[in-house]
Amino acid sequence: MNLETDRPNADMAAAATSSRTPLTAERFVPSWRRFRGLAIFTVVLALVFARPLFLLLTFVPHAELYAHILLIPFISAYLIWTKREEFVPESKPNRLLAWLPLIAGAAVLIGYRVALGKGWTFEKPDYLAVMTFAFLCFLLVGAFLLVGASYLKSITFPVAFLFFMVPFPQSWRDGMESFLQHGSADAAYFMLRLSGMPVFKTDTHFKMPGFSLMVAPECSGIHSRLILLITSLMAAYLFLQTPVRRWVFVSAVIPLALLRNGFRVFVLGQLGVHIGPQILDSWVHHHGGIIFFLLSLVPLFLLLLYFIKSEARKEQTIAAQPK
Repeated sequence: MNLETDRPNADMAAAATSSRTPLTAERFVPSWRRFRGLAIFTVVLALVFARPLFLLLTFVPHAELYAHILLIPFISAYLIWTKREEFVPESKPNRLLAWLPLIAGAAVLIGYRVALGKGWTFEKPDYLAVMTFAFLCFLLVGAFLLVGASYLKSITFPVAFLFFMVPFPQSWRDGMESFLQHGSADAAYFMLRLSGMPVFKTDTHFKMPGFSLMVAPECSGIHSRLILLITSLMAAYLFLQTPVRRWVFVSAVIPLALLRNGFRVFVLGQLGVHIGPQILDSWVHHHGGIIFFLLSLVPLFLLLLYFIKSEARKEQTIAAQPK
């Protein structure tokens, strides 16, 4: 009697176990042993690029614009580590995709060598941009060759985030500074006129009653804008789910940054007229940028909060629908 009763239970337990086994076998649990080949490949690649990587490490601490570069690998590693408990489908490496970063990295190096042969001169940021980009492309080649495609897909953002390690070529930096400089000047001019301030603007130079002000390239705020962009990308990745909201949130950084720097110029103009030209030698001008940067985070945070609540309401609506 007991044996007959226990046999169906045993059969049910065996069936449950067998039904779970294929599911476990089809899942991939990240293990550092699985990345042994990629680790060896990375060490060898780092030795090949030892000189430019060392120059990058010594260059970054003395360049304010690139102060974030030393943090990028640690942030990417942390984002990958946060996914350690996630299960992804088992898959083989997609070696065909390795051709894309291989061609990109080789093309950059070949173009650089050809330009040198034609007598072009490159500043240190240009050289480091070429070498760092090529290093990351070849590192991506190793990842495509040695790591499963499904797992790489699950960490697409942390891997792509590594490319913030690449310094801007000097021509790119000059172009971005010019755009931000003139955009900030236009925003400040609009605010000054809106406030009723008599102002005459020539390019990026302002003339007001008893006070003149010029938005110089170093006042473009390119560093704070870059930090704001990186912050918005991380926030969108960590807190938002839908691609549309992510893109809208990140895209809001550009007009927000222009308005923020324009407002800073507007404040300096108002203080210069009402207090005096000595405001240009004050703490507000030289070190007050952090205050305006923090102020720019407020609307960005409110937009993020709005999108988070919007996604939550959408999920609740879907869950409440009858199935």
